[in-house]
Amino acid sequence: MTTPEADRSQPPRPEERLEQAVRAAEQALIEYEIAVETFRVEVENFSRLHEQRLGPLYVRIEELDAEIAEAKAARTGDPEDLRLAEEARARVQPIPGVEELLHGWMDGDGLFPEATAMLTGQAVQPPPRVRPSEGARKLYRDLARKAHPDLAQEEEERKRREEFLSRVNAAYARGDETLLTELAEEWAAGPVPPERRPSPAEELYARLEWLAQRKELIALVARELEEGAIAGLLRLSPDDPDGLLEEIGDRLRADIAQREAELTALLGQD
Repeated sequence: MTTPEADRSQPPRPEERLEQAVRAAEQALIEYEIAVETFRVEVENFSRLHEQRLGPLYVRIEELDAEIAEAKAARTGDPEDLRLAEEARARVQPIPGVEELLHGWMDGDGLFPEATAMLTGQAVQPPPRVRPSEGARKLYRDLARKAHPDLAQEEEERKRREEFLSRVNAAYARGDETLLTELAEEWAAGPVPPERRPSPAEELYARLEWLAQRKELIALVARELEEGAIAGLLRLSPDDPDGLLEEIGDRLRADIAQREAELTALLGQD
């Protein structure tokens, strides 16, 4: 019979440190996934805001560039000017599926009323998706940590968590704090996950390898997001993206005014 003191003096099982490493890697991966998903939602929502608020201005600039090039070509008749005019016009010609590509800003007949309103400074409808509130972010992080499928050992429990987390992700992408609160209550009232049982050393090594591979895949997603043009804009003013868009919009409207004046001058020379 061994005494408590003798038990405490025994060396740890070979799997014990490996189990600790697996648990630490799992939690680190979950935190990393949460950070990347939060960043992805922010980039996606900012992209929608960017397209809604500035898309019509970019379209207007391209149209004015085409009209200016055409006016110059009509005056000079120079083959090079005619070629440049054709290229400028081709850039603004409607293409199949343009309504979907431009998220409802224009179709084959031109700009929608909402886009025209943006050009004239009138009020427009808010974007369909907004940046999640701090409350929504906290709820999302808590739910992702508690319900993440990687914490499940049984396949049935993993599937339950995957289905639940997909609903959490959808609610977070919409910034729906009310639904996230309801989902938190649903999770709290749900079945208790089965107690974690020790795994053999070979399974723990395989688990660590899978976690490392998963992290590499997520890192690729994060790198693609960070290297994108929209993320670059967002980094310029992460705390006030609306103000940044307004500043860019002011510059674009000034460019439009300059082009309109140039076009008027060209047409007035006839």
